[in-house]
Amino acid sequence: MGYRAHKSQALPTSVGCAVLTVSSSRTEHSDDSGRAIREKLLTNQHRVVYYEVVADDTESITTTVKGWLDDPRVQVIVTNGGTGISRKDVTIEAVAPLLEKEFTGFGELFRWLSYQEIGSPSMISRAIAGVARGRVILCLPGSPGACDLAMEKLIIPELAHLVWEANR
Repeated sequence: MGYRAHKSQALPTSVGCAVLTVSSSRTEHSDDSGRAIREKLLTNQHRVVYYEVVADDTESITTTVKGWLDDPRVQVIVTNGGTGISRKDVTIEAVAPLLEKEFTGFGELFRWLSYQEIGSPSMISRAIAGVARGRVILCLPGSPGACDLAMEKLIIPELAHLVWEANR
């Protein structure tokens, strides 16, 4: 079966999503990245079940993600922030141990696309994606431009397919 026929079988077309912004400086009011992610999901007929802003703290991130993994309405978790290389960037350390399978191509493609837009600073992004307990988890950088890029070029076009694959 070709990839188009295979992808056309991907159901459901609307999935339940949770959005987590990791930042010690942003609030729900000032979170442009989280807002953009939610808007793109809703515009594409997906549901936002949860949205939260948590500090750059491994335990807070892990606790939030684990709680969402326990909710059957959540099929996808999109995080933004904390994927760089500074000491405060701990999203990857909090989420990676939860992943059963990683989509290595996601990070590779994201950095390649990002390189085309911003050049060499894209190399310090540690964006990852994978599956935990049948849920898709995507960890994006916190910049609005990076979130837009990932959502438009990678996530929205494949979201239903990712969920379908993670659960078959």
